[in-house]
Amino acid sequence: MEEFLNISVYKFNPIQDLPELRERVLALSLEKSLKGTVLLSPEGLNVFVAGPRAAVEELVALLRSIPGFEDLKPKESFSDRQPFKRMLVKVKKEIIAFGVDGIEPARHTAPKLPAKMLKQWLDEGKPITLLDTRNEYEMRTGTFRGALNPKINHFRDFPKAVAQLPEALKDQPVVMFCTGGIRCEKAGPFMMREGFKEIYQLEGGILKYFEECGGAHYDGECFVFDRRVGVNPQLQETDSILCYCCQMPLTLEDQKSPDYVFEKSCPFCINGKPIKKQTVDAG
Repeated sequence: MEEFLNISVYKFNPIQDLPELRERVLALSLEKSLKGTVLLSPEGLNVFVAGPRAAVEELVALLRSIPGFEDLKPKESFSDRQPFKRMLVKVKKEIIAFGVDGIEPARHTAPKLPAKMLKQWLDEGKPITLLDTRNEYEMRTGTFRGALNPKINHFRDFPKAVAQLPEALKDQPVVMFCTGGIRCEKAGPFMMREGFKEIYQLEGGILKYFEECGGAHYDGECFVFDRRVGVNPQLQETDSILCYCCQMPLTLEDQKSPDYVFEKSCPFCINGKPIKKQTVDAG
């Protein structure tokens, strides 16, 4: 059975000649039968792609040829099927939609906390607050034990959620995290601007933590934005699926609910009608 290499990588750094670069990336991807998404913008790039290793490595080589991107280090995982349906290469204003002026991760981010250091802090019981910057529906499948849930449906809602956090948190150490790290690149400096004095971002996000530390201090799995839906702490595909009607991620336990009817409803739908349509927001 053919094995597919899945990579995710992002970097904030100015990029020039975006239309020409888009054509080059798309041409190579189609020629090599790669699938996934490549987002290009003036602020940087964000990549989720899968295919045979040799083909993926050719794409990575092309991206590393862009001035300022020579040090790209993709996170890797493997699957026995192609997790993406098609290949998309888009030029966008932002590689992760935030909508707040003056936040420029290429110039300034919160301090990065390595995965093994976070595990050490949690092992020692260090007094920190874990803050999940992902959408609420992503958190449903799993998160760090005791993490704060900002209860957002889109990353653009994060600034409003920060305003509702306890004032006392501004003087306490806060470690924020997301799927692969990209959202924290903007969330961190925003929180620092809002007066939070000791903010850290988990370097490489949950996926890097799984790679280096397994599932220690983490309950459940990690939602991913492809046909795998979720990966466990061993970075293997889980049994989670998306509801056909409302696109809510459903764990194996959810699928045992009497409210789950294949392609008709789930515990989060009423008579097959979505309670709330979710917006996909990778990172």
